[in-house]
Amino acid sequence: MKEYKLTETEEKFAELIWQSEPIGSGDLVKLCEKEMNWKKSTTYTVLKKLCEKGIFQNENAVVSSLISKDEYYAKQSICFVEDTFGGSLPKFLTAFIGGRKLSKHQAEELKKLIDEHKEL
Repeated sequence: MKEYKLTETEEKFAELIWQSEPIGSGDLVKLCEKEMNWKKSTTYTVLKKLCEKGIFQNENAVVSSLISKDEYYAKQSICFVEDTFGGSLPKFLTAFIGGRKLSKHQAEELKKLIDEHKEL
């Protein structure tokens, strides 16, 4: 799986792009100056880094995503389960639930998800 790990600052920057895309690079500079107090050079440095990671692209001075926000967070979740629980979803769920009781509705939702994604 391709590594898409972002720092907290990079993630905040990515959120700005996802909320505004497609966005002109000049408008992105202005947005980052307003929201993050960044200089133009900082915006372009971080943008270049995230383009190299394959998350965004800057084509003809228009910035857009190569992976969606949902795809990014899904990949982060998968990496977390792999790194922390050896890829075991049951171990993750056991730790996540942590002795709490699931509501009837939550249990039914989980059963439905399992049935929809079960190998045949």
